[in-house]
Amino acid sequence: MDEPYPDNFDIEINPTEPLFVISVVSEMVHIPIWTLRKLDEKGIVCPERIGKKTRCYSKEQIKKLNYIRYLLFIKKVNISGIRIILNLEEE
Repeated sequence: MDEPYPDNFDIEINPTEPLFVISVVSEMVHIPIWTLRKLDEKGIVCPERIGKKTRCYSKEQIKKLNYIRYLLFIKKVNISGIRIILNLEEE
């Protein structure tokens, strides 16, 4: 017996699951790779490491990076200032 053809191909993705590699994230959020690495180094957005080197970001982190892009490029806040702003917002 044939199964019915599904009409919905949407899949649920856990927003905290690390799925996206740094090069893809860089294109998605329009932030250079070197800046993403600096944000990781400063502890602002720390992707999960897969293997020894590969940084993988979650949907939640991508959402946070969109906000960071706004602060960096629109509001002209430097990385140290971004860390302070994010810390204040978390409190």
